[in-house]
Amino acid sequence: MTTSGITVWGRLSSSNVQVVLWCLDELGLDFNRIDAGFTYGVVDTPQYLDMNPNGTIPTLIDGESPAIFESGAILRYLAGAYATDPFWPSDPVARAQIDKWAEWAKINIANLFTAPVFWQVVRTAPSRQDPEMIARNIAALTRYLEIAEARLAKHDYLAGDKFTLADIQMGHCLYRYFDIDILRADLPCLRRYYDRLCQRAAFAKYVMADYSELRVTD
Repeated sequence: MTTSGITVWGRLSSSNVQVVLWCLDELGLDFNRIDAGFTYGVVDTPQYLDMNPNGTIPTLIDGESPAIFESGAILRYLAGAYATDPFWPSDPVARAQIDKWAEWAKINIANLFTAPVFWQVVRTAPSRQDPEMIARNIAALTRYLEIAEARLAKHDYLAGDKFTLADIQMGHCLYRYFDIDILRADLPCLRRYYDRLCQRAAFAKYVMADYSELRVTD
């Protein structure tokens, strides 16, 4: 299914934007993206704040519908409006099994990786980094990656044996997790899962994106 009425505001180097773009592409949806946030501005304009009073990215508008912000809400909207089984089941019980792992991944993987690890390693000047704090943050993240490891030892994907919305919420962090210079635990099933995601064209296009503009040097 394709549509031409979707617009996304947000820069490609934002992981919260990447997760939405990946989902859009997986669903075969056409969209227009407008750079916003970070050095691109836009988010502090009255017009943008009228759509998203937080001044954050991403924001999505689909046709004449009201604006949607918060990446998790955007993903659930897109899945509900355009996806089918098994990506986002119509049966509420089956759908909840996907949704619980998507929510788990956002709370315990994305939130424990992005600011506590990625920002500290990439978006903080080396002279200001705290290696002990970074190590503690990686340890906290690893606790949950080990839960994913156990799941992925039994299933090809996070919520089961089929690719679903839960994998977009979980997987969009993994490119940066495996790319940055940190000490990682030996999690072979997670690594195989990541390698599997790398074979997806939408993942390669929107998640394996250059983030060098975010890097802070001394």
